[in-house]
Amino acid sequence: MQWNVQNATVTTSIKMVIEKVNKIISVSSVAVNSSQNINPYGYSDDVKRNCLKMYVNGMGFPGIERITGVSRTTIMDWVKLVGTLLPDAYEAETIPEVGELDELETFVGKKNKIWVWTAVDHFQAGILGWVVGDHSAETFMVLWQTIFWWQCYFWVSDGNPVYTKFIPAGDQIVSKTYMTRVEGENTRLRHYLARLYRKTLCYSK
Repeated sequence: MQWNVQNATVTTSIKMVIEKVNKIISVSSVAVNSSQNINPYGYSDDVKRNCLKMYVNGMGFPGIERITGVSRTTIMDWVKLVGTLLPDAYEAETIPEVGELDELETFVGKKNKIWVWTAVDHFQAGILGWVVGDHSAETFMVLWQTIFWWQCYFWVSDGNPVYTKFIPAGDQIVSKTYMTRVEGENTRLRHYLARLYRKTLCYSK
């Protein structure tokens, strides 16, 4: 069974997300002010910007609410609004020659497991594509439809059987040694996003 699958791609690393938020906050503030359902209280641009920066840096909605006094529901609406302003497709300046693929496991609630499938360029920082769903081939297919046109020479993975259903024979390298880029990006996701944070370690054992 496939979960609520989402697909998006970005061209910047985690550190550059804050700069992107600053660039689009002026646009998002206009949209927020024009909707009474999203912002009936008329918060200033500085308040919105600070709330979004806190979220991007890994603080959860309850924590932001306690510090700023802004309802977590309002903050969620701002985050959703900013998300609609981000590009839906990766505009490649250079086509990756070697790609890396990995899955990041997390939970919704206590028992419901979900996976974040990520794709990165082996030679450059930043997550180029991801999809959220279960651990099935149907979920990865959504991501593969976005990245297969890169025609990478090789794909580096951890040997998940799902990948062999999509990657042509001879184009996959199974090696944890050469997955440092995608593992590092996944570690940063766990570090900066409160939703993915582990109570013990931010990285897999």
